[in-house]
Amino acid sequence: MGGMPNPHRTDVPDLSTVWLRVFLEVARHGSFTVASRALGWTQSAVSRQISSLEGALGGAPLFDRLPRGVRLTEAGRALVPHAEAVTGALHTAARELAALRELAGGRLRFGAFPTADAALVPHALGVFGSRHPGVRVSREEGLTPALLDRLVEGRLDLAVVSTTSGAPLSSYELRHLLDESLYVAVPAGHPLAGGGPVRLGRLAGADWISGSPRPEGTLLDAALRQGFRPRIAHVVGEWTAKQGYVAAGLGVALVPALAAESVRPDIALLPVLDEGAPARAVYAATVRGRSLPPAAEAFVGALREAAGRIPRTPATLA
Repeated sequence: MGGMPNPHRTDVPDLSTVWLRVFLEVARHGSFTVASRALGWTQSAVSRQISSLEGALGGAPLFDRLPRGVRLTEAGRALVPHAEAVTGALHTAARELAALRELAGGRLRFGAFPTADAALVPHALGVFGSRHPGVRVSREEGLTPALLDRLVEGRLDLAVVSTTSGAPLSSYELRHLLDESLYVAVPAGHPLAGGGPVRLGRLAGADWISGSPRPEGTLLDAALRQGFRPRIAHVVGEWTAKQGYVAAGLGVALVPALAAESVRPDIALLPVLDEGAPARAVYAATVRGRSLPPAAEAFVGALREAAGRIPRTPATLA
C-alpha cells in the first residue's frame, strides 16, 4: 500500500543550467533570433530549450510570442532573479575553482617544527609568495607529534616534520626534503674551534646544553650512537638562549644544519662525523589518502628548492 503524499512537500524541478542560460539570453534580448546569434545556436535550438524549461516548470509559458520578438510573462518575470542567482553562483564557483587550479587564490595552511623556521621555511615562503601572491598563507609552529595531530584533525594541509622526536611516521604520506647534518657549537675560543670535523666522542667529557634533560628522542641521540651518554648541564629550550649559554662557556650544544645560518659570531661550529644514519631526516608530511590542495603541492616544491640551499651532511671518515 503506497504511502500518503506529504502535503508540505514541494517537488524541486530538475532544471538544466543550459536552459536557464538560454532563458536569460532570450529575456535579455527580447528575441529568439537575437539570442540564438548571441549563443551561436540555431533559432530552433533556442526554441527547444525554452520549451523544455517551460515543460519542466509545469507548462506555464515564460514568454508571450509577439509578432516581433517575445515578452516575459508573469511566470517569466518571477523566474529571472532565480535564474540569475543560479547562473551567477555557478560562474562564481567556476572562477574560484580556476583560481585554485592556477594558484591565483585559495589558501595554504601548514606547520613546521621550530628549527625549520630558521632558514628552510623562510626561504620557501619567499619563493612561494613571489610566485603565488594571491594564496592566503597561515603557519603554525610546533613539535612534530603536535603537528601530526593537527594534520589528522584537518587543521593543516601539510606539516614540515623531522625524525628526531621518534614520532611514528609510517601512516603519513612523506615527501623527503633533506637529510640533515649536525654541528657542535663551541665558544669561539674553544681549542677545537677552527679545526675540521670531529667525532662527538672527543666531547664526551663536556657539559652539554640541551632542550631536554634526557638525550633520548633529541639530537643527542647521536651521542648515544657513539657510545657515551652526554652530561646535560643546562636544559634550555629556546635556540637563541642556547647560543648564549655556549658563548658564555657554560657548555657545548648540537646544532642542526637548518639552524646553522643563524649562529652568532662568538660561536664556532664543528661538523659532526657520524658513521651511522643521518642525524635526522626532514619531510613534508600529509595525511595518506587525503587530496593535497594545489597550493600545498606547490609549497612542497618551494620547500625542496629551499632545502637545496641547506648544507649537506659533512663527509664521514673512512
